[in-house]
Amino acid sequence: MTAHFTIYFGLNFKKFLSLRFRSCKMKINLPDKLYYSIGEVAKAFDVNTSLIRYWEQEFPIIKPKKNRKGNRYFTPEDIKNLQMIYHLVKEKGYTLDGARVALTTNSKISETITLIDRLEFVKAELIKLKESLGEREED
Repeated sequence: MTAHFTIYFGLNFKKFLSLRFRSCKMKINLPDKLYYSIGEVAKAFDVNTSLIRYWEQEFPIIKPKKNRKGNRYFTPEDIKNLQMIYHLVKEKGYTLDGARVALTTNSKISETITLIDRLEFVKAELIKLKESLGEREED
């Protein structure tokens, strides 16, 4: 299905992948990298670094790498997990315990977020296509 959209809209796959780090309501703008500092992550989610550290303690699925100085470096997988936590806690209003239970019992959360992201992406591309067709008709 992804390849179909990629070919049909003339998009490259890397651009599609770069948009995967978005929550349902909040757009997370992070460049494609192997590791992200805690400052980059906090800025992308528009939260304090202390909240990221707190979520790291509360949710065992967040496992950033640490260098010798103890600086945290988050992988794309960590970002995806933080995105799910953010969605549940900040957007859906779950308690931390509720979010923890939801993450362990419901694997469909990630799939739902991914599906919504893809649909938003397709919608944005259709709007661009519609606008470009409208411009051509005016010429």
